[in-house]
Amino acid sequence: MKPQPHLTTSTGADSAPLSTGGMLAQVSSVLAGIILLILFAGWLVKRLGFSPRKHGQHGLSVSASCSLGGRERVVVVDIEGARLILGVTAQHVTHLHTLPAAQPDEQPPTATPPTDFRQLIQSLTRGRS
Repeated sequence: MKPQPHLTTSTGADSAPLSTGGMLAQVSSVLAGIILLILFAGWLVKRLGFSPRKHGQHGLSVSASCSLGGRERVVVVDIEGARLILGVTAQHVTHLHTLPAAQPDEQPPTATPPTDFRQLIQSLTRGRS
């Protein structure tokens, strides 16, 4: 009997390695993707307001802000001895009202949080309907 030749198939493990230029392009594209992801995450954090608010200098600080549209806001600015309510747009800042200075121990009234999970879910579902 004649011995039959063994058939072998290539699995890709013994294929030629990537060229230096191809590997450099692959590493560069992954690095650029990571940098873009970091920049996008920073923009998202800044846009959504997760970053801490910076206090102004010389007794000036923004204590509250409410967005009214794309570029319109109402802000409450604390200045020594007064609180100013200002309307702010891209082109103008308009004085709306002046309030007396807030007392340091003055805190806004807070609602009592629900004590258990069931009450929390019920209060959230009531708020939507």
